[in-house]
Amino acid sequence: MWFGIPIWVFFCIVLIFVSGAMAFRSMRAEYHMEQQSIEQEGQIYLARMEEEKERRNRHRKVML
Repeated sequence: MWFGIPIWVFFCIVLIFVSGAMAFRSMRAEYHMEQQSIEQEGQIYLARMEEEKERRNRHRKVML
């Protein structure tokens, strides 16, 4: 017993902090994964827009 507090209370406090740190760590990892997913979807969208633009330009040239 330290300072009149049982050792199991200290263990509970330590486990609370460890749990909070793990939750924060997983939250950051999930945020980074989400950002990567958004970036990939944006790249796909931009590629589709470029393809559509090229298709329209080709179609416009054929019509002239």
